[in-house]
Order: sequence, then C-alpha cells, then structure tokens
Amino acid sequence: MVLTGNCMCGAVGWTYSGDTTRNLVCHCVDCQRATSSPLTAFLGMRREHLNWTGDVVHYESSPGTFRGFCPTCGTRLYFRSGRWPSEVHVHAATMTDPGEYQPDAQVFIGARMKWLDRLRSLPNHQGFQQAPQDSADTP
Repeated sequence: MVLTGNCMCGAVGWTYSGDTTRNLVCHCVDCQRATSSPLTAFLGMRREHLNWTGDVVHYESSPGTFRGFCPTCGTRLYFRSGRWPSEVHVHAATMTDPGEYQPDAQVFIGARMKWLDRLRSLPNHQGFQQAPQDSADTP
C-alpha cells in the first residue's frame, strides 16, 4: 500500500509504503487541544517506511511525546511518542484523499464530546448557511 499526503499549503509532504499499524479515531483531551478539534483520526505508520519532504517543526506536548506541524501554514501533521518508538501517528486529514480513510476503532471514548451525538439531527448545508456580515458592521 502506498499513501501520500501534505499540509494545507503544500510545503510539507509525506509518502508511506507499507501496511498501517493502526487506524484510530482518538477522543482524548490532548488530541482535542492539539488539533482544536473534537477528535483526531490518525494512521499508525512504521517510521522506516515514512518519508517527509519539507521542514517540520516539533512541539514536545508531554515528556517524550512530539507533535509535528508545518511551520508555514501550521497544519498538524503527526504525533509520535516514546510509548510507540517504531511508529508515527499521521493525521488522516493530511492524506491526499482523506475520504478513503477507514478507521477501525475509537479510543478514549470517555472524553468524547457529547454534542457529537447531535450532528445527525442538525440541518445540512453545502456551504455556510448565512452570508458573511459586511465588514463595516463588525467591530
């Protein structure tokens, strides 16, 4: 299997060849804070089969745990930890075709945001449901 992906601006890219070690949706508070999102979907990849192009900046979010991101656009790219020394957990949203992602489990479900249960009952729109306000009206 060959997978590819990149950050929002394209300055950082990745290529992976091999089987993934895990395909999870994580609801932990650390992932929520790190990605400013209610959940994070990621693929576990073996370090030796993962290749990066471009510069990646790392943030040590806890001892031995690093989160990589693009220094140009700020896209969160992955997390790696001494707990899984042979793996890098790449964010599924950075895949070239993230719609192809197939998670096989959810973890830290106790931290799952309860409002996610309401999503199916909310109205759906192809774009924003309201036009933007005139900037003259905004303080």
